[in-house]
Amino acid sequence: MRSSETQDQRIARMTFSSVYPMYVAKVEKKGRTEEELHQVIEWLTGFDKKKLQELIDEKVTFETFFQRASLNPNAHLITGLICGYRVEEIENPLTQKARYLDKLIDELAKGRKMEKILRG
Repeated sequence: MRSSETQDQRIARMTFSSVYPMYVAKVEKKGRTEEELHQVIEWLTGFDKKKLQELIDEKVTFETFFQRASLNPNAHLITGLICGYRVEEIENPLTQKARYLDKLIDELAKGRKMEKILRG
């Protein structure tokens, strides 16, 4: 599925540090922990808590964030709808990676078991 070029550029320029507090609030509001959030982010990107904090402090964009990430080889198993798009059909690689992260965080907030969220 094609997302608009404008939307793809907006995601690329957005800083991870601006969105991270929203991720934390979303999962904590639903009774999950920031530690579980870190576990999900580390599974997808390879960033441990220390590296994640460095990236937040550096105010990297999503483009830089995912350029530095080592995407989990099972990331392609993340499927379903997020923001009105099927993640497996998103053509722009960066937008797809950002939506993978959104999907995992959404599943965490919805109470899905960690072993199901961390595919494979």
